[in-house]
Amino acid sequence: MRVSSFERAVNYVVLILFSLIVLGPVGVIFKYALGPRDAEARRSGGVIHPDNFVEAWELGRFGRYMVTSVVVSALVVSVSVLVSILAGYALGTMRFRGATFLFYLFLLGIMVPTEAIVVPLYFDLRELRLTNTVWGVALPQIAMSIAFGTYWMRTYFRTANPSLIDAARIDGAGSMRILWRILVPIGRPAILTLVLLVFMWTWNEFLIPLVMSPKGTVRTAPLGLAFFQGQYTQGTALLAAGSVIVALPVVLLYVFLQRHFIRGMLEGAVRE
Repeated sequence: MRVSSFERAVNYVVLILFSLIVLGPVGVIFKYALGPRDAEARRSGGVIHPDNFVEAWELGRFGRYMVTSVVVSALVVSVSVLVSILAGYALGTMRFRGATFLFYLFLLGIMVPTEAIVVPLYFDLRELRLTNTVWGVALPQIAMSIAFGTYWMRTYFRTANPSLIDAARIDGAGSMRILWRILVPIGRPAILTLVLLVFMWTWNEFLIPLVMSPKGTVRTAPLGLAFFQGQYTQGTALLAAGSVIVALPVVLLYVFLQRHFIRGMLEGAVRE
């Protein structure tokens, strides 16, 4: 059906309006991050201060926190995505006893909130001497990410073209070869979407690093920003600059993978 010029114009107006609503707060944060630090200079207006980012980086020790976040995120993303692909492949393409029970067990992992398990989980990890370590912060997030990742990848594998799998089996391909040579390459949008979602959730996680590292030895970037805010309650420009620094990796990754992310979300929406 052909869209008229009026309908097209209305669509653009609505999209622009919602874009302004979403991007407005981001623009305000950038304005404060590049603005003067004291009230008198702010009233005089006009001067851009990119040095706010340098000072916030040094005072907030964001270099150390960013490295910790990168290490934790890399562990969580790599392990959880790999396990999710394997579990989703088994639950989506194979029929075996207990498959339905296992699938609902993974769904239970999605529905249980972090706040309900974080205290007993802390004591368990303390007994294993994993608190105040990178693995103590990463392992709970790996478990939570696998729950969603398995559901996500199972949805993709259940809708994969059965003729491709049958043709590969006729040619003598085993299960692992079918997975890595056929299904994973054509499922790149779904996998990259999962990577982006897990990275975003891990990077922004606040409660797990706070509880699992009470000594502060494994302090991630969002946690460091919270402590930085406690020290500089009046420094609006430095707080805004620190917020931009912490949010920048997620924004850059999304910009880099946005086409795959949108395609993967659309495919997931119409498949299940």
